Amino acid sequence: MNQTIAITPKWQIHIPVRFRQALNLTTPGLVEIKLVRKEMVLKPKTSPVLKLAGKYRHLKPVKKINIERIRDYIDYSSL
Repeated sequence: MNQTIAITPKWQIHIPVRFRQALNLTTPGLVEIKLVRKEMVLKPKTSPVLKLAGKYRHLKPVKKINIERIRDYIDYSSL
């Protein structure tokens, strides 16, 4: 896949739709940029926060709290 794109006066570029779809890019997102033999290479980068998704799923709350009676669980003595 090849395509010529413009660089704005503020050094911004637009990534065409077919490239974004092929790389599964979303916004907001991160892209790693490298210089390899005088060529610029863009590579999708996963957010460190998103890498943690599901990691702590096995930890469940010990005590179930009834949302309708949440005020019963709040300690008002220190307010």
